[in-house]
Amino acid sequence: MRRGVLRGPRITAAWALGTLAADQAAKWAVGRWLRPGESVALVGEAVRLTHVTNRGAAFGLMEGRYGLFVVATLAVVVLAGVLAARMGPRSSRTLAGLGLAAGGASGNLVDRLRHGAVLDFIDVAAWPVFNLADTAIVAGVALLLWHLAREAPPTVAPHPDGSER
Repeated sequence: MRRGVLRGPRITAAWALGTLAADQAAKWAVGRWLRPGESVALVGEAVRLTHVTNRGAAFGLMEGRYGLFVVATLAVVVLAGVLAARMGPRSSRTLAGLGLAAGGASGNLVDRLRHGAVLDFIDVAAWPVFNLADTAIVAGVALLLWHLAREAPPTVAPHPDGSER
């Protein structure tokens, strides 16, 4: 095996495990210090810690689709691992994005498996309550999209006669 071939999966796994650990630690703290429905101001009324549970997907959509969420999450984690292995050591930003997405998905999966619902706690004005796992998923997907936009093949300029060559 070539040296560095496993570097991609290891980077992705490190990001995923770090994300999972941070998410679960934050959820543990919120669950320990706040009762369900309780809220504490952090930055005036603009940012609060609010203990809520979510049995659906983002924003409470598709509530009650437990099996679908478990299968979809496992698919995301497996896909992230496969993509990381195929990429090798090429792009640390992309590998981090895969790890963030997989770690965030795993954090919410752990909640679903342990409690039947996801604990959300970050409450910013005019936005549904969310958690660190959700933030990691969004950041990971943003990194992946940014990478794809930067790696897009160059467009072919038309020849003066109107044809593409």
